[in-house]
Amino acid sequence: MRTVFYLKNCNTSKRVIKEVGIGSSFELRDIKEKRLTSEEIDMLAGMAGSYKALFSKKARKYREYSLHKQELTEEDYKRFLLEDYTFLKRPTIVVDDKIFVGSHKSTVRELNYYLNHLIKQTQI
Repeated sequence: MRTVFYLKNCNTSKRVIKEVGIGSSFELRDIKEKRLTSEEIDMLAGMAGSYKALFSKKARKYREYSLHKQELTEEDYKRFLLEDYTFLKRPTIVVDDKIFVGSHKSTVRELNYYLNHLIKQTQI
């Protein structure tokens, strides 16, 4: 599976996609147009280590719902991820058995390294 979960109107997602050179071998999945299923969220959380790892505290609704004042459980994170697409850190990129969540510089650097290493392996 090679999929980019993103929002097509999100400049940060577009910047990361361009920066790492996501090519035609990836499915670009706009999570607003095609929502994530419970099974997909379970799979992504399994790859990332938790639902919390997928959850964006930068989402407007995080403060709007006063979630910053609550102790959220893994089930809470899952419920909110299912409830509203804006809670997913973007972009979330799956490359075969690896996942890269969000746009933090270190994540983008790791993704870039991994993709370059993957390209070199396929050329040998």
